[in-house]
Amino acid sequence: MKRTIDGPLRGMVIGITAHRRAEDLIAAFERRGATTMHAPVLTVSSAGPDGELVAATREVVAARPDIVVVTTAYGMRKWIECADAAGLLDELVATLGAARMMIRGPKARGAVRAAGIDDSVAVQCDLTADIVDRLVGHGVSGLTIVLQAHGYTDAAQIERLRTAGARVLVVEPYRWEPEDDHAAADRLVEAVCARRIEALTFTSAPAVDALLGRVRQTGRLEAFLTALSPDAVLAAAVGPVTAEPLLRAGVQVIVPERHRLGALVREVETQLVAHRILSVATPAGILHLRGQGAMLDDHVLSLPPSSQAILRALAEVPGRTVGRAELLAQLPYGTTDHALDVAISRLRKAFPDGSVVRTIPRRGYLLATAP
Repeated sequence: MKRTIDGPLRGMVIGITAHRRAEDLIAAFERRGATTMHAPVLTVSSAGPDGELVAATREVVAARPDIVVVTTAYGMRKWIECADAAGLLDELVATLGAARMMIRGPKARGAVRAAGIDDSVAVQCDLTADIVDRLVGHGVSGLTIVLQAHGYTDAAQIERLRTAGARVLVVEPYRWEPEDDHAAADRLVEAVCARRIEALTFTSAPAVDALLGRVRQTGRLEAFLTALSPDAVLAAAVGPVTAEPLLRAGVQVIVPERHRLGALVREVETQLVAHRILSVATPAGILHLRGQGAMLDDHVLSLPPSSQAILRALAEVPGRTVGRAELLAQLPYGTTDHALDVAISRLRKAFPDGSVVRTIPRRGYLLATAP
């Protein structure tokens, strides 16, 4: 876990699941004052110039494909780099340039253009499935299609093309490989279930699938998915492709309009600043809640997660009574009357004036406000 000192996200904890460009994402959040928890569940394994990618490139050049589907900017760049190292760059660029280009997303289009390939008549879609829908709809029988896969081979889409009569050559410039050590991922899952972080970010659909798979193995899936909500742990994805597995699992996900890391960081910041920062005038002073942090005037309140959760629930409706049942639902652990009593007791002890958190007999509790 890494931490910075000040900024709009001070007091917030952000979960990072990315492997590739993780340092950029971590640095962007930390510049804004956030603490980050980094737990990559997949790593990127690149093909070398003497490996399978070179053989696949030679096959593509020899096949003279009718259609080329480019799915990721990173994959396109790695393919071009490998072809250059193997002395096949000119042949590959000429072959791709002669084919009809189908491109998934603006970043992949930029990589095609950077390789010197004309993209002026290329068709761009947001999802690989949308590209396949178009191709199958127009008919691909007898055509040769090259599909640049993105880490995980999308077997279902490949089978659709082959069933429609196309010859499909799959090129994998890189692969996603599972992490051998699950300790960091398990700590992140625990933090989500305990609601000790404000947001969990995803930059690839394979990473979403891998993390959900790990959560299933640990038996925490229901708790994990329940915690991923706008009122608890904000789920954020860089684009619709990444968000899709989360949406299928019933998770509400925020996605920036521009599918870029910078836009993702800004969207998370906007949502957290708007909804996770509270200030309440109490009889003991001004209470400030920022994510996992609580301060009374300039004094830091040291609170366990359960007491912090209760304090936030009360601070969201200051001066109003919150029933025990509603407060019990906020506890990350031990949803029993005893657990709630302990959390309330510890919360009261954190304030110099115990009357800040008041008991309303037979109804619940409230956070007292300054007169």
